[in-house]
Amino acid sequence: MPSRVPDGQTRGWIIPIGGAENKENDRRILERFVRVSGGDEADIVVIPTASRMHETGPRYEKLFTDIGAARVTVMDFDTRRDCQEAGRLQRLKEASGIFFTGGNQLRLTTLLGGTPVAKVIRTQNACGVTVGGTSAGASILSEHMIASGDEGSAMIAGSVRLAPGLGLTNRFIIDQHFRQRDRLGRLLTALSYNPFAVGIGLDEDTAAFIGPDETVEVEGSGGVTIVDGSQVSFSSVGQIPEGQPVCMLGLQIHLLVAGATFNLHTRAASPGTLVQPKE
Repeated sequence: MPSRVPDGQTRGWIIPIGGAENKENDRRILERFVRVSGGDEADIVVIPTASRMHETGPRYEKLFTDIGAARVTVMDFDTRRDCQEAGRLQRLKEASGIFFTGGNQLRLTTLLGGTPVAKVIRTQNACGVTVGGTSAGASILSEHMIASGDEGSAMIAGSVRLAPGLGLTNRFIIDQHFRQRDRLGRLLTALSYNPFAVGIGLDEDTAAFIGPDETVEVEGSGGVTIVDGSQVSFSSVGQIPEGQPVCMLGLQIHLLVAGATFNLHTRAASPGTLVQPKE
């Protein structure tokens, strides 16, 4: 469950990234992550546990250092016992920003789920620390996580498997590499199981910067697909056998690009800072 925000404090930013964020000539997403984590005083912990490539952690360490973070530490977890070490827990409590790399989200949840590390990260975010992740590291941030599912635009009963995520919030379900891998159908199917949540489909090189006021701000070169099921009037998902197409009525879909916003509390979308075309 999400940690309660203590009286007098403000929850930190939650920043899911759709994967393949620009790391070379236009690092606006990673630069903004550092900025909301403290700028030139940012103290960042990188968790590359989802990835099996040894160079992943050091690469992000160099990126965040080059951008201007004051301190960057790579902290990998190979066993659940690692998640109980006092030194690691203390280091996480010192961070102003925590970043999960891409890889396999089930590797993350099976190693971190239900451990003191997961609890500390939830508590720290509730106390103002920024927590973000890219690709698999984005999927795990919410309470409900897409573990696997079929690609394509069709909603098919039983085609998506959900698993518990890190639990920073229960407001949304994330999917990533969204339009590049044609994942509309699996996000819609996941929402048919839980229409309370908002579906957030993140294109590559695109992030949702979710502020303390629960407003999603889009950053990056792609788009964010918002699926709002709060007005659903009918769903057949509980009445049909697995493998059959699902009928849902009343879904709202918003397509946002950089500058546009969506409020998770009011469910209102806005073009935000988008420049309006001249007549």
